[in-house]
Amino acid sequence: MPNNDMTEDQVHRDDALQFRTVWISDLHLGTPGCQARALLDFLKRVECDTLYLVGDIIDGWQLRRNWFWPQTHNDVLQKILRKARKGTRVVFVPGNHDEFARRYVEHIFGGVEVVEEAVHITADGRKLWITHGDLFDGVIQCAKWLAYLGDSAYNVALKLNQWFNSARARLGLPYWSLSSYLKLKVKRAVSYVSDFEVAVAREARKRGMQGVVCGHIHHAEMREIDGVLYCNDGDWVESLTALVEHADGKLEIVDWSAQRSLVASSARAPAKGLRPAAIPELGVAMRENSAIDQPIKLA
Repeated sequence: MPNNDMTEDQVHRDDALQFRTVWISDLHLGTPGCQARALLDFLKRVECDTLYLVGDIIDGWQLRRNWFWPQTHNDVLQKILRKARKGTRVVFVPGNHDEFARRYVEHIFGGVEVVEEAVHITADGRKLWITHGDLFDGVIQCAKWLAYLGDSAYNVALKLNQWFNSARARLGLPYWSLSSYLKLKVKRAVSYVSDFEVAVAREARKRGMQGVVCGHIHHAEMREIDGVLYCNDGDWVESLTALVEHADGKLEIVDWSAQRSLVASSARAPAKGLRPAAIPELGVAMRENSAIDQPIKLA
């Protein structure tokens, strides 16, 4: 009987993207909005020493309301566990949607470490605090029922988004995230995103960290706030983004949706003279912050 792990390793060894560290969050496995196929493609093509799962990996809120667990979601978990078996250090920091896992902090399941928070030291010596970020969300903290209401409204927006983009595709128009637009419009009205980012960065500074990596708000970002590097790795519902660390300590946000668009465009091109897009050319689909090439010192 063939070894499936070995077969898959051989298939992806040549085009694997090598990183020192990868951060992903807000997968929301267990919901129709989770882009599991894209996520599985990412996990198959990326190799790293350490993989951080920064919360909301499994959407316990949604699963309690309506069970949804297709094979692709199971495949994602199996791929993560396979990475742990193959030697990748996998660290899980639970979020609010998978808060049930917080009962198991300081335990290891299938090679996956479950921790409340973590500190990561980059190759160039910077200390990064790893937290999901929900503890800084006033809605979550002060009125949990409002958070549930907001989550339901967001799911409705995602369904509208699917219908909206199906219509755009028939018209030959590119993908555009209606749900993301509506969410950011509403949250910007109350300065939600900005307030969240500042609060998280301030706490990282108090802890003596040079930076922080979080998720929660589904908004990939990397910027300096009062001398502290704020990184949000985004989500795998809409943006399909991850934060990665290179061997020299440089950090970048990977936009996997852009990479998939490049591959899809190549697939639609005329067969004559076609050369497949090389996965190592992913650099064109990365968003880089030049301010992080050197260690950031606290003021």
